[in-house]
Formats: sequence, structure tokens, C-alpha cells
Amino acid sequence: MELPPLLVTFLAIVLATVILRTLKSSTLFRRRRVYNLPPGPRPWPVIGNFNLIGALPHRSIHELSKKYGDLVHLHFGSYSVVVASSADMARLLLKTHDLLFLDRPRTAAGKHTTYGYADITWSPYGAYWRHARRICATQLFSPARLASFEHVRADEVRALVRGLFAAVAAPAAAVVRLNRDHLSTLSMNVITRMVLGKRLFAAAAGGDGAAAAEGPVSSLAEFKWMMEELMFLNGVLNAGDWIPWLDFLDLQGYVRRMKRIGKGAGFVARDMVDVLMDLADGDDPDAEVRIGRVGVKAFTQDLIVGGTDSTATTVEWAISELLRKPEIFAAAAEELDRVVGRGRWVTEKDITELPYLEAIVKETMRVHRIVPLLVPRVAREDAAVGGYDIPKGTLVLVNVWTIGRDPTLWDKPEEFTPERFVGRKIDVKGQDFELLPFGSGRRMCPGYNLGLKEVQLCLANLLHGFTWSLPEGMKEEDMSMDEVFGLSTTRKFPLEVIVQPRLGSELCA
Repeated sequence: MELPPLLVTFLAIVLATVILRTLKSSTLFRRRRVYNLPPGPRPWPVIGNFNLIGALPHRSIHELSKKYGDLVHLHFGSYSVVVASSADMARLLLKTHDLLFLDRPRTAAGKHTTYGYADITWSPYGAYWRHARRICATQLFSPARLASFEHVRADEVRALVRGLFAAVAAPAAAVVRLNRDHLSTLSMNVITRMVLGKRLFAAAAGGDGAAAAEGPVSSLAEFKWMMEELMFLNGVLNAGDWIPWLDFLDLQGYVRRMKRIGKGAGFVARDMVDVLMDLADGDDPDAEVRIGRVGVKAFTQDLIVGGTDSTATTVEWAISELLRKPEIFAAAAEELDRVVGRGRWVTEKDITELPYLEAIVKETMRVHRIVPLLVPRVAREDAAVGGYDIPKGTLVLVNVWTIGRDPTLWDKPEEFTPERFVGRKIDVKGQDFELLPFGSGRRMCPGYNLGLKEVQLCLANLLHGFTWSLPEGMKEEDMSMDEVFGLSTTRKFPLEVIVQPRLGSELCA
């Protein structure tokens, strides 16, 4: 059917207006200087290169890097984006030119879920962020404070293994959902005891009085939902962030969900929060800025979400990979029996004597980057990197997922092979740019040391205390390893396993 001429004219005017407004808002359109930008695909009007980005953006950008190189220029809506996909480019951005790329973009997630960018992750570069970083380094995650909570981590690992023994003993519990029923509860209780001063949730499947929650157990599902929502919403590509004049429409419904989370994510309790409350109340006369009560809420949310999701997800991916390679289980069990013995559980002091276990953790972090695209940064000034220009205001991403699959760095990078790390001095603390699970530079995850301790201790005891296998009838090659993208990348389908004890249940007492 032919459209009326007046309607055709109206639609043409609307389309022209949209294109003109997009071009005028483009950072490249406003500048007269001609930049030598990195190579990249030609953008479409309005949407830029979003047509090339799928449900797993790190994989889509990985394919683009194969064509355009290890520094790629993209457009997300009306914004200029540069993505680094090699260890050398990551080193230039995160170390050599770190000061130029310390800022964060102003996203809807930062605005609505962290009380106006009041947390450590999304706060813009400046006095507030510097003060927040100083608090993390000297108060919250200092070696002395982490050491003081070693007993908490040990307690909760014992609660985890008690729950697994109870699950094995239950007649109808032959198949265990590892993360949803066990790992996430462990992570939540460790971090809430450290941050809030109390265990909020009972251990799954038979936790006894020692593991009983001090808060209402019925809220566990809601709390888990909130944590998952926060991690997902802080990683999504929200259309309104990149095409500002569409922001009010909230086409994907993300902003509505962010506002709902922002209203519910408030906590009041003790321990690490005590430190923050003292600072918020003005007990630090030398502080350049105050974090305030809103800052306390934002910090607390950061601590709980960051300390809960990443640990459980990393351990779940490790067990997933080992289920596909039983010989790795056997090698890890042999090391644990030799170093620790069958008469006790693993402690944090044992970890340095377990190089194969540490290799399994590193290989898991190489293959399954919890944050495959490091939290985005923004260029504070014009910069020259790798022979190309990066204009001020450009969004900068580092695709560590691609770096973990670089064949010039890793032999057979698609294979899960912990042996590649045995005897190699490659660490995860931000100085070896081929392996950056926690980022690098001044914006590196401030709680990385806590996360690493939790992952190592939890995985060591799961491998020491139990044998693991797939449900009857399932083969290793049939096991799904599909992902869901967010600020962290989790399994799409829950990991269901058969678990049997290796150690006696009396050791759990």
C-alpha cells in the first residue's frame, strides 16, 4: 500500500533530524583535528556498530579483533570506543598511560545502582575516588585486616563441606546443584560476616547450628536475586548510555530494573561497615573529602556483590572444567593427599605448598574471565597509544577474554591445561598482562587478594574432601559450557554433579 505523501515527508524529516542529532553529539564530529584512529568497521547511522555486537559482547569483539588488530575503533551509538585485545596494548593502557585512562563513563548503572557513582567501581576520577581507594588499601583490605578474618573463611568452608556431606546422605539428593545450593551461600556468608558482622543465611542441605543464619533464611532467594541483578545490570550495554536522546524511553527496561535495585540495596551492620561509618561521621580529620552515609551504602554494596559473585562463579567454572578432564582431578587429589594428608582439611597456610592447585585456579581465570571486558574507562585527555590517537572522552575497553586466547602467548589456548602454569612465574596481581583476572593499575579490583584467598581455599577443600562426576548418562562432551554476559560471566545452566566423600565426615566437626 502506498503511503500518503505528507506522511512520507514527515518520516523523512524525523529520520534526518535523528541522524543530524546523532552526528552533532558525536565526539568525532565536534572536533576539527583529524585523528589517526585505530582501524575498525564503518558505523551505521544512529546505532554505530551495535549491529556487530551479539549477546556475548566479548566474543563479538574477539572476532572483530581478528580482522582489525589488537587495537580496534568502534562506535557504540554516538560514542567513540577503543578496544585493546593484546597484552602489549593492555600494558600501554593500564600501566604506561594509566593516568590518562582513570576516569569512568557516566552510565545509568552507576547512577541508579550506586547512589550517583558513590562506590569505588563507578566513581569518577578525582578526590572522592582517591579517598575511596585509600580506604580500601589501608582499612578494608589491608593484610592485617584480611588475616584477622581467616577464621571466618575457614568456618564457612567447613559449613560448606558439612552441607555437602548432608546432601550426599539425603536419599533424594543424588544430584547436587553446586553453585546455587552451596557455593553462593558460602560466598555470601563469608562476605556478610566480614562486612556486616553476621552470617545472614543458613548453609544449604543440612547445615547445623554452627552454620545457622542470624537473619531470616526466607530472604536468601531475594538476596541472591538482587546480587545477580546488580552484576548483570552493571555489565549490560544499555542503549540510553550510548544514544542519549533515547534514554527517556528505556527501550530495554534496564533503567527501571536499576532503579528498583537502587532502592533495595541498603545494609546496616558491623565490622567493615564500622570503619566506613567512622569515616562517614567525620572521625578522619585529615581526609580531603568525606564519603558520607550514601558512600557507606555504595561501598557496602560493592563489597558484598564483588565478594559474592566472583568467588562462587570462579569455583563453579573450575569444577566444570575438571569434570571434563578427570585426569586433572586425579593429579590435584594426589598433590593434596601428599601435602595435606587424609587426616585434616586444607587451610590457607597450605596453599603456597600446592602449586598444582594454584595452577588450576590460574588456568580457570585464563579460560573463564569473570569480567571478560574490564570495567570501561574513559580517556581524560587526548592520548597516543600504539601509533594511534585516542581522543579525549573516548571509552576504552580491554578484552582480557581475547588475551587469554592469544596463540602467541598460550600454546593450544582453547584447551584447559593447568600444567602450563606449573613452574612459570605468572601471577594474577596485575603485573603480568597476559593474565589480568582482577585488572591492573590504579583501577584494579581493590579486593583481589580476598577473592583469591576464597577461591583457593574453597576449591582446595572441595577437591580434597570429595570426588566429583557428571550425572548418570551424561558424557564430558555433552556438558554445556554456555555463558551469560554481565559485569561477571556466569554459566548459563546450573552445574549439576554427583558428589561422593573422600574424607570422613567426622573431620567436619
